[in-house]
Amino acid sequence: MSAVAAERVPMFSSFGIRNYRLFWTGGFVSNIGTWMARIAQDWLVLTILTANSAVALGLTTALQFLPVAVLAPYAGSLADRFSKRRMLMVTQLAQAVIGLTLAGLVLGGGVQLWHVYLLATLLGVAAAFDGPARQAMAPEMVPQTLIPNAVGLNTTSFHSARLIGPAVAGLVIAWWGVGPALLINGISFVAVLIALAMMREDELTPSPRAKAKGSIVAGLRYVKSRPDIILLMFLVFMLGTFGLNFQITNALMATSVFKVGAEDYGVLSSIMAIGSLAAGLMAARRTQLRLRLIMGALALFAVACGLLAIAPSYLWYAILLVPAGFTSLTVMTAANASVQLSTTPVMRGRVMALYQAIFLGGTPLGAPIIGWIGDVWGPRWTVAVGGIMCAIAVLVAFGYIVRRAGWDAMPWHNHRADAVLVEDFEDVR
Repeated sequence: MSAVAAERVPMFSSFGIRNYRLFWTGGFVSNIGTWMARIAQDWLVLTILTANSAVALGLTTALQFLPVAVLAPYAGSLADRFSKRRMLMVTQLAQAVIGLTLAGLVLGGGVQLWHVYLLATLLGVAAAFDGPARQAMAPEMVPQTLIPNAVGLNTTSFHSARLIGPAVAGLVIAWWGVGPALLINGISFVAVLIALAMMREDELTPSPRAKAKGSIVAGLRYVKSRPDIILLMFLVFMLGTFGLNFQITNALMATSVFKVGAEDYGVLSSIMAIGSLAAGLMAARRTQLRLRLIMGALALFAVACGLLAIAPSYLWYAILLVPAGFTSLTVMTAANASVQLSTTPVMRGRVMALYQAIFLGGTPLGAPIIGWIGDVWGPRWTVAVGGIMCAIAVLVAFGYIVRRAGWDAMPWHNHRADAVLVEDFEDVR
């Protein structure tokens, strides 16, 4: 983890670089479509293809993320061996075709649940190869001092779109149906393809290319030798697997507890994005990335989940989604930037692929469990269990630090907690 002290940089510093500006803009347009598709797909599964089946929704989510876990090591090795820009062109085109196929099935009136399962799996395959290349491309567009800024701005793109996409999706679904919302998503990938085509390749700083032979094993060995990265991956695994299932929990709370329609359901994701967007903007100015920040934010996220589980009304639930979004996004951006900064460039694609597999790949495990909890124990428990598991993760991390470096290593004792990841691990780097 980087502990390099520096002044805070201007919030939009990376926008001064043309290639990054194109990359961000194309991603923003596409992200709006992606969030529209998430709302539309959930609504399709819950209200059209099933009778509010949390298990079916959980299985759809699991199938979409399972390929990320399975294919991550191979996808990461490709990202370190080939042009990330060209790799993204292929994966974005594949996602566009998949999105348009689902839209066509819905608009044609022939969609069935197995179609959704199949296309969710194929989308997961494309995303498995897209993620490592996209994550590892930021350091090729900006200097190292701006990597945290670029990562933070990337999250603002995603969560600014999250403010717009779900709300627009709710209106489109209410006025015209699920099909048009899915169609907009398929078309939105064109923005990324145009942005990638307009980039000046001579202004990129590609990482050294890895050798094909043994590259996957070398990546696994590298991560194994880095306890600091392993600890971060453990924390984001617990967050991603059990805490960030709001795609399921919001849908269940909206339809089963608060009895609201598509418009109000879409608003929930937009409201949560307010907190996420604020965290992303703060991350864009941050230059010091400390373990205390990640662990403290995860602990506060657990508290927010506990409050969400007992929210007495739709209004209170919506309000509490703001701190939940802020704290979860703080964990994600700080952990992501920390891993990128501390990883040697030639390994970055493989390490980020494993990071993505740990973070998103846990969803195939967590989503069906959360869906089953929703069916058996009730929707409120889907939120509560996520908070409980994240709280356990923080306690385990505290215990590990104390065991390795003593009580003085706890975050409230000077800067010793950060040194655990910076100095105490130097011997194994």
